[in-house]
Amino acid sequence: MKQVVLLLFLLTFLPASPLIHELEAKNFKNKGYDSYQKYCAVCHGKERQGISAPPLLPQFIKRLNDKKLHAIIKNSLPQTLMPKFSFLSDQEIEAIVRYLRTPAKNITWSKEDIVQSKKVFSNSKKNLGITNIENVTLVVERGANRVWVMENEKVLDKFTFKNVHGGLKYTLDGKNFYIPTRDGWIGHYSLEHGRLEEKIRACVNLRNISLSRDSKYLFATCLLPERVVVFERNNLKPVKMYDVKGKISALYELYSKDEAIFTLRNSPKLYKVDTKLLRFTSYKLDKPIEDFFIDPFEEYIIGTTRHGKDLRVYDIKTLKEVFQAPIEGMPHLFSATYWYKDGKFYFATPHLRKPYITIWQMYDWKLVKKINVGGDGFFVKTHPQSDYLWVDNGSDQLILVDKAKYTIKKIVPRKNKRYIHTEFSGDGKYAYLSIYEPNGDLLVWQTDTFKELKDYKANVPVGKYNFINKNRKFYPRLFGLSIFKEKCWGCHHQTAMAFGPPFAQIAKQRSDEEMMAQITDPEHTYKYLGYKRNAMPAFHLSPKELRCIVDYIKSFKDK
Repeated sequence: MKQVVLLLFLLTFLPASPLIHELEAKNFKNKGYDSYQKYCAVCHGKERQGISAPPLLPQFIKRLNDKKLHAIIKNSLPQTLMPKFSFLSDQEIEAIVRYLRTPAKNITWSKEDIVQSKKVFSNSKKNLGITNIENVTLVVERGANRVWVMENEKVLDKFTFKNVHGGLKYTLDGKNFYIPTRDGWIGHYSLEHGRLEEKIRACVNLRNISLSRDSKYLFATCLLPERVVVFERNNLKPVKMYDVKGKISALYELYSKDEAIFTLRNSPKLYKVDTKLLRFTSYKLDKPIEDFFIDPFEEYIIGTTRHGKDLRVYDIKTLKEVFQAPIEGMPHLFSATYWYKDGKFYFATPHLRKPYITIWQMYDWKLVKKINVGGDGFFVKTHPQSDYLWVDNGSDQLILVDKAKYTIKKIVPRKNKRYIHTEFSGDGKYAYLSIYEPNGDLLVWQTDTFKELKDYKANVPVGKYNFINKNRKFYPRLFGLSIFKEKCWGCHHQTAMAFGPPFAQIAKQRSDEEMMAQITDPEHTYKYLGYKRNAMPAFHLSPKELRCIVDYIKSFKDK
């Protein structure tokens, strides 16, 4: 005992040894681990693999230095759903950062793991009473781990599904939708049967899901491991695993051909996928594309990079750059919205860490306007039935930007509670707003009057996904509604006889070519179409405008 006491006494007078430093570092690491599990694991996963928030393994954060990580933990990250941890001391945050730098075991997820993870549910079937799939909207209630099924202002069903990331996908027949989670799960819900049917885990950390245009295959892009997993959509059987070397941005399907496209966020590569043959082809770019969207007519890829200071447009066939414009603050293109006005097509997008949105003209590519909205928000949305862009800015304000004059008006849906993200019913009559709080709300408003119709209490409601508004296939039809309001409504009604025949009748009796001919050259087609005289003026529309108005007319064929 005396020897032990003497040893401890002597140690107090000796210089710090490597062993003591090692013990201090280990203790510091343990503190970081404990704090991480207490404050971070619920979103980022116990093993840092990512759940409702991105993975925090060393390979995912290597571009961020310790100072930057410290600032993110303390102050949050703009235009994300991460909370601030300003109540933590600098030493506690430093310990968390040190823990995040420690190597993790090699994370794998095999085809056998995928197959064994599948779970089939045996819930009773129920009739949801859906009257029009086009007005069905899905709501993610993140705080309660629930998904809602709504039609117009009514909630038809709610069911539990943990860690939903967003990006829910409908089949085009309107009979099913699929739910992705950050931690790799994919759920299948049948709108016909009114129940959750099955789920399967594609990987450890998932980026997004997509469906082939024939709905035969479901594609899951994964960050851990880095690959694309292809499933037979009807039974969630994995049929192909395609490994990549890099972080996948997202995979988006085309509706004009059997093809899908994805890029790598950290490598200048773009991949095209033959969604019939499941063949992957890579192409080299001059810069990585971290965020992108495909234009409504599937002719261009509009992309940007987080560290870049420009917006770039590529021809979707040749991948040649056709437009480039400098802009500060990374455009959040996933959150872009689109509209038509006076013969032109536009999109608007928010920007990371910037208090403004930008408005761009498509096809005659140019920046139209930069509008300060008073804060760095996350989403901008619109619908042909609204004269406004609906913008969140990180506060309790809803910012309404007039699409014609670019003037601003402000509404506070709930004072001192954060508003985020608007979605619309397919017909545009209803607007759905999320009050992003644990004691939040899902609000249903009348779009044109802003009158509140319903207030559903909700625990952190976030994304909302309408069947029409979330499918690029229907964007031309939505533009067609705007063209109808500008050029056709004085003589035509959608379903009733007016000065001219209703669209429902035209859609039943005329081919696409006949409709286009009558719109552009009625003087030479009216006799062929069986009219005794011509009272219709000729409209000089572009090919894109013609496609839009014909798509809109055809949408009334069964009405």
